[in-house]
Amino acid sequence: MAFWLNVQTLIWLFPILFIIHDFEEIILVEKWLHTNRNKIYKRLPSKIADRIVKQFSMTTAQFAAAVIVIFLFVSAATVSAIHYLYNGTSWSLYFFIAVSLVFFIHAFTHIGQTIIFRSIAPGTITSIILIIPYSILLFRSLLMEEIVTWKMILISLPFGVLFFPVVLTAHWIGKKFI
Repeated sequence: MAFWLNVQTLIWLFPILFIIHDFEEIILVEKWLHTNRNKIYKRLPSKIADRIVKQFSMTTAQFAAAVIVIFLFVSAATVSAIHYLYNGTSWSLYFFIAVSLVFFIHAFTHIGQTIIFRSIAPGTITSIILIIPYSILLFRSLLMEEIVTWKMILISLPFGVLFFPVVLTAHWIGKKFI
C-alpha cells in the first residue's frame, strides 16, 4: 500500500479516534448544554428543542457511561472488520462500514450545531481535525485496496440508522445507572 498507514492500522485507529472525539464531548457537553439551552430554544422549533435538551440533559458521568456503551459497539465493529481481513466473512465488514459511516456523518452534525448555535459545539474540534480526515483516508484506502466497493458502502448506509437506537439506549443506561 502506498499510504503511510495500511488498512489494518486504519481500522484499529477507529476506536482510538472514537474515544478521543468522545472525550471532547464528555468534557464539554454538560457545560455547553447549560450555557446554550436558551439558544437551542430560540433557534429550533420547540418540540425539537425539547427533545434535544431532554436527550442531552445528563451529568458528565452519565454521558461518559453512555459513551462506554457506544464504545462497545465501535469496538465490536472494529474487531469484525479485522475478522473480515483474516477470514473473509462479509457481514462483519458491512457492520464496520455502517458504524464507521455513522461516525463520519456524525462529525458533520457537530459542524452544523456550531453554525446553528454560533458556539463551538462539543465534538466540533476533533470532528474537523481528526474524524473527517480519518474517515476520508479510511474509505479511500478501503476502496483503493478493493476491500470495499461503492455498492457495499451504499448498501451499508441505511443500516447506519440502526445505530440510533443504540445511542438512545446508551443515553438511557447512562441516566438510569449513574
